[in-house]
Amino acid sequence: MSTLHAGSRFPRRPALVAGWLLWGLAGCQTSPAPGEKPPPVPVVAPGVAAAGVVPAGAAEWHVVPEESLLQILVYRGGAMARLGHNHVISSHQVAGTVYVTGDPLQTRFDVSIPVNELTVDEPAMREMNGADFPPGVPQSARDGTRTNLLSEALLNGAVFPAIRLRATDVIEAANGYDIGVEITLKDQSHAVRVPVVVERAEGSLKATGEFTLKQSELGLQPFSVAMGTLVVLDEMKVRFDVTAKSGSVPH
Repeated sequence: MSTLHAGSRFPRRPALVAGWLLWGLAGCQTSPAPGEKPPPVPVVAPGVAAAGVVPAGAAEWHVVPEESLLQILVYRGGAMARLGHNHVISSHQVAGTVYVTGDPLQTRFDVSIPVNELTVDEPAMREMNGADFPPGVPQSARDGTRTNLLSEALLNGAVFPAIRLRATDVIEAANGYDIGVEITLKDQSHAVRVPVVVERAEGSLKATGEFTLKQSELGLQPFSVAMGTLVVLDEMKVRFDVTAKSGSVPH
């Protein structure tokens, strides 16, 4: 997400951008409109791994947007990097369905992120992500970065209002699970693998994780100005904390 702001003035201190993808996720679209539940997906026998395939007999649990957060951290680079700053891109509107069975390896999800609801450099989000994202980013810089993010050259929010994330398979990993995720961004699908830690309680589950993702892996061109002396680095960091509940109301 080539979103580095390059106006007539630049902040003297760096800043950050966070997020799921991931699930992330670096970042960015698909067909469901914001607030619209993803379309039904085919149900087949357990053990078949494919995007959008739900194990037979799975229960539908729904993501709770108010208890979920996706952050994408985007970093500056180049010889003139000191003139720019890092960014934190956040989604507080992650929504969708998690399909749960007695076997955690058969878990699947179908989640959407409304592109036009993404925020840039909220003070609280910058503070949350540490020293790489100091406070003080001017509102004008935040607005300019968000305009670039939603522009036709990048996420094109006017035409592609949502990013879609679907689980294709789940395998056990040392500290949790390794999930294959199909990211649909601007009607193009991209496959990534995402490490996830799951905490499960009665009627709810929380999935957390962090991973790196390159803009180029999503078909995006990193932002660059001044003959490449000020750039947005290709590699981003995605952080997510998503809660789903069995009795929650779909959004």
